[in-house]
Amino acid sequence: MSGHSKWATTKHKKAVIDARRAKSWAKLIKNIEVAAKLGGPDQSGNPTLYDAVLKAKKTSVPKDNIDRAIKRGAGIGGEAVEYTSIMYEGYGPNGVALMIECLTDNKNRAAAEVRTILSRNGGTLADPGSVAYNFERKGVIVVGGEGTSEDDVMMAVLEAGAEEVEPHAEGFEVITEASDVVQVRTALQEAGIEYESADVEFVPNLKVEIDADTARKVFRLIDALEDSEDVQNVFSNFDLSAEVQSELEEDDD
Repeated sequence: MSGHSKWATTKHKKAVIDARRAKSWAKLIKNIEVAAKLGGPDQSGNPTLYDAVLKAKKTSVPKDNIDRAIKRGAGIGGEAVEYTSIMYEGYGPNGVALMIECLTDNKNRAAAEVRTILSRNGGTLADPGSVAYNFERKGVIVVGGEGTSEDDVMMAVLEAGAEEVEPHAEGFEVITEASDVVQVRTALQEAGIEYESADVEFVPNLKVEIDADTARKVFRLIDALEDSEDVQNVFSNFDLSAEVQSELEEDDD
């Protein structure tokens, strides 16, 4: 959710981008470690690890870092990792619903950080279940749009169990049941269609359209949450009209 702030100098902006890239790499490395721990180090027999590695490669994580993460996760060479997965529910500005997925080696630190970030950015922590009822775990496969049509994607995935294909800014999102994500992305590969990522996410059943001012506040909150080393993903139920998106794009000019 970055890219909505203006920086005084190019140098400052580069420093911020580099810092965020480092944090992004750290989160991707965690995903690899956990996938290797749960399913073993062999990517051909561990589809979750395969997708975690693919995502890391597409974000330019060095191969050495990826290899070390696989070994740590699988306990090869004496190193071992222990992370706990925690899901927090919350509300952002104007009641926007949030699902905050943490992967941490310190539950107390993660809870304190999430609570502090929410309170400082116009949000609140919610009781368990009060937000989650509006979300479902779904497979979300992102396909680039260059050289690929919506019909191409639909032909490839519908018989494999995809529920729908949604156009987005740079291509398409294929939505599946969480249990079908591997076979659907395999169908894309067999059809010669490259995909950007294949993840299991929390997708809202009902989205709420928000105005530009609320969107700016929500983006600031999500940016702050994603800056935390313990926060792995943030899912929300907000929706933006074309007019609001245009207004936000003008902020970046």
